[in-house]
Amino acid sequence: MRPVSKIVARYLDGRVVKGYAQDFDPDASYFHLCEDPTGASDEKAVNLQMKDLKAIFFVRSFDGNPHYIERGDFIEEGKPYGNRVEVAFSDGEVAQGTRIDVYPRRSGFFLLPPDPKGNNIMIYVLSKAVKDLRYLEAALVSAA
Repeated sequence: MRPVSKIVARYLDGRVVKGYAQDFDPDASYFHLCEDPTGASDEKAVNLQMKDLKAIFFVRSFDGNPHYIERGDFIEEGKPYGNRVEVAFSDGEVAQGTRIDVYPRRSGFFLLPPDPKGNNIMIYVLSKAVKDLRYLEAALVSAA
């Protein structure tokens, strides 16, 4: 059995859906989202089409922690493999993180946020939703 991921999916049109996914595959054209993390209820899973999405956020909590202030800068300790980037989405949202490109021909890429204790564990960014991608030089990024 595949692990269950807590997901917040953002559509290109601004809609947001939250739920649990067990079948997320970045190479697939869709995946299913359901309210029950066990999948044991009789509810129907929502079929999310990748072509309609902007980004998929793998989160710790659906509500986040309003008292936690996420660090926006990178630290050198435990720096993951990848390139530090700033992603500007076509809707104006901006995110920074370490871009992990294991398979560069995918429809998107994984982004690890700079704060490992923040609510976002990982983000799958759909390339079609990106307006600009800027590589950050390590010297320009402050250390905490």
